[in-house]
Formats: sequence, structure tokens, C-alpha cells
Amino acid sequence: MSISVLNNISSLVAENAVSNTQASLQSTLQQLSTGLKINSGADDPAGLSIANGLGANIAALTQSSQNASNGIGLLQTADGALSQVTTILNQAVTIATEAANGGLTASQTTALGTEFTSILNEITNIGTQTNFNGTAVFGGSATTFTGDGTTNGDATTTTAIAALTPVALGITAADATADLSTTAGAATALQDINTAIAAAAAQRGTIGASINQLTSDSQVENTQVQNLTSAQNNVQNADIAKVTSNMTQYNVLEQTGFAALTQSNSAEQNVLKLLQ
Repeated sequence: MSISVLNNISSLVAENAVSNTQASLQSTLQQLSTGLKINSGADDPAGLSIANGLGANIAALTQSSQNASNGIGLLQTADGALSQVTTILNQAVTIATEAANGGLTASQTTALGTEFTSILNEITNIGTQTNFNGTAVFGGSATTFTGDGTTNGDATTTTAIAALTPVALGITAADATADLSTTAGAATALQDINTAIAAAAAQRGTIGASINQLTSDSQVENTQVQNLTSAQNNVQNADIAKVTSNMTQYNVLEQTGFAALTQSNSAEQNVLKLLQ
């Protein structure tokens, strides 16, 4: 074995080993502090791309679920208003039925006609004043966009919500100012009121079907968010138990590396004894 003082190979090996150990220890400490095993593109380029893609999907699905909830809220507002209108129309049925009966005085039929007209005006008020987030509910459509952030994952649910007026429900303009003083007039008004009740029920049925669809969409999206989040965690999150074990290993290797480096430098000094 030759002895040389120009290059201390053992010292270089030990120094290189200590440097690698310190780099690994630094990476391990970073994983512990962030909870992530991928903190930069250099850690795992493919894994980072997958994790970021999953993150985009999760963000889109989370907002889509919120969109669906907002759409459900709008439709429930419309359904609630139509429920109130049905209650009012039932009152109109009572009034028209009473007016169709004989034996009423002129003042009584006038009072019934006034109350009937007031009910119809209230339906108009409900139709014009009902709004959701500052937007009129009736006389347009409820459009809800959902998607997962991909081209093929987009969907739009549109529900037409007709204008809410007595005429739109099937009560003619003539009935709106009906003279309930005659049996024929009261009977005609009663027929149209029943038509209006059926129209309101049909509209509520359409709205209810859309609510069910959006509720199902929201549930599916929430399940997808859960599954994608789990997948993202598997790709990106650090295994703390494993990282802690690695830290212990690198700490020991760092200490033994420094000891080896010290020993190799000491061995180099022994060459001087040959000159004494």
C-alpha cells in the first residue's frame, strides 16, 4: 500500500458521504416541516404533475358542488313561492264557491269580488317580488354549471321558470276582474282557478325534478372530491412515520460520517511521523 500526502482519498470519500447525508437530512426535515414529500419539481416531477392535476380537479368539483347548492337554493325559493300561491288559490276557490251559491246580498257579492281581486293581485306581487341573490326568480330560467375541470366533465342544468301571474297560470284577464255577482261568473272563475292550481302544481313538479337532479349531482361531486383528495394525499403527502425513521437514520449517518472524516484526517497526520 502506497502512502501519499497529496490526496487524502479516504477523507474525500468521507466528506462526500457526509455531504450526501446532509442533503438527504435537509430534504427529510423539509418534508417534516411541510408535511409534503413533494416540495418542488426536483423531488418528483411526475408526481408533482399528477398532484397539481388532481388539485385542479378538486377545486373545480368543490366549486361545482357549491354551484349546485346555489341552484338548489334558487329552485327551492321558487317552489316555496309557488306553494304560497297554491294556498292563496285555495282561498280563491273558497271565495268563488261561496259566490256561486245563491242568496247573497249585493254588498256580500261585492265584498267577495274585492277579496278575489286582492288575491289575484297578491299572486302578481309574489311573482314580481320573489328573488334570489338580487335576481328575479320567475320569468326566466335557472342555469347551473358543474364540471370537474376537464373538457368532457362539464354539464349545464337549465330549468325554465315561467312568469308568475294570474294570466300565466291560466286565469284570463276577464276573470281577474270577474263579477262574482252571478252564478255563471263565479263558476267560470272557479274553473280557471282550478286550472291555475294544476299549472302551479306542474311547475312545482318540474322544479322538484331539477332539485333532485342537482342534489344528486352535488352528492356525486362531493364523493369525487373525497376520492380525489385521497389520491392526491397518496401522491403528495409525506409518510410521517417513514420520514421520522429516515431522519433518525440520517442523523446517525451524519455523526458517523463526521467521525470517519475526523479519523481520515488524523491518519493523514500520521505520515509526518515518518519524517521524524
